Amino acid sequence: MSSKLVISDVNKKGEFVRKDAVFRNWITADGSSGFKAERDRYHLYVSLACPWAHRTLIVRKLKGLDDVIPYTVVDWFLGENGWQFTDKKPKCTKDPLFNVQYLSELYFKANPEYKGRFTVPTLWDKKNNTVVSNESSEIIQMLNTEFNELCATDEQRKLDLYPEHLKTQVDDVNEWIYNDINNGVYKSGFARSQEAYDKAVTQLFTSLDRVEDILSKTRYLTGDQLTLADIRLFTTLIRFDPVYVGHFKCNKKRIMDYPNLWGYTRDVYHTPGVAETVDREHIEKHYQASHLSINPFGIVAIGPELDYHQPHGRDKLSKA
Repeated sequence: MSSKLVISDVNKKGEFVRKDAVFRNWITADGSSGFKAERDRYHLYVSLACPWAHRTLIVRKLKGLDDVIPYTVVDWFLGENGWQFTDKKPKCTKDPLFNVQYLSELYFKANPEYKGRFTVPTLWDKKNNTVVSNESSEIIQMLNTEFNELCATDEQRKLDLYPEHLKTQVDDVNEWIYNDINNGVYKSGFARSQEAYDKAVTQLFTSLDRVEDILSKTRYLTGDQLTLADIRLFTTLIRFDPVYVGHFKCNKKRIMDYPNLWGYTRDVYHTPGVAETVDREHIEKHYQASHLSINPFGIVAIGPELDYHQPHGRDKLSKA
């Protein structure tokens, strides 16, 4: 997000207001939606820095869809022209489908009259040459259930991160965690008035305290089972101490200062496949080099030192 885009998303009170995603199609296993779950039909565009895109990479990995849905990583630097493709930075590549320079060009291929924002993740349909979805919360639901016949193993096929008996709990916790924490860090960092900042950052830490209390009793947000709610929270927590504390002025406490949240972050990180989706270089360089309205000289901080490999000890909270 460039400084120009940030300012356009701020209301008269100086509050950051996130715009809704525009493409909201749905992939189904049987194709009844017009988008059938098929091997190598879809391509995922992501930024390794972006917490919303990170969600999709985690679910893709946990569900064993590596060979089903390929992905492309954009440049960590977000300039005036939006996300761009490059092969000059680690893990980034040029666009493999159309060799376009900017992600925005794909949106215009899907809809020449498009007037929305050009965001990641973007899930592209190679068959119909269009964007299926750029709403991360819905993409991860599709990946969780609609590609089960294509998962690499039986275990991954049976893995359900949004089980029927927990849906109400997951939806309830997602609602306030999204508003207060996932988006709360942005509302704090992009605030353009003291009043807006104070309101957002106070609610952020009130809700972090609430999560800390929940995690003192259960291993995960809704009990003993990892769900989409945990993945959605994790991608914010893993960025909190490296970026949000300093860059977004969310410095009342660090995640390291919360015994349960810090252990929980390491617990999710230790889940097989999750750690390889985390890239601190992309995370730290994106925020600090791109947001020049916050960090005018684009200087990237040296720290902090964080050891996510420490034992978390949270398995003791699981029921026998």
